Amino acid sequence: VRSDNGAEFTAARVMRWLRDAAIGPAFIAPGSPWQNGFVESFNGKLRDELLNREWFRSRAEAKVLIERWRQFYNERRPHSAHRYQPPATVRRAWPESDNIDMRLTA
Repeated sequence: VRSDNGAEFTAARVMRWLRDAAIGPAFIAPGSPWQNGFVESFNGKLRDELLNREWFRSRAEAKVLIERWRQFYNERRPHSAHRYQPPATVRRAWPESDNIDMRLTA
């Protein structure tokens, strides 16, 4: 698991979970967000398009709104990296013969 050095990733419980799952953490250098650029980009979009615009009244409401945004992000939102098509459209266009291991992209 590659992440920045934020407290949510370095917490003892997270480190224990990674150890128990035989997963090694990989931290980017402090002050180097470009080392994890696509994640930083996604987090910025989530923050700008949802989190900074909503005031969640409960955890249940947050789950519903985040899931709704996730579906929009993957199914309808244009992405410049995909020539302004949503990821779902790009995925449907891939030939099945590409043998892409989707476990690595999910």
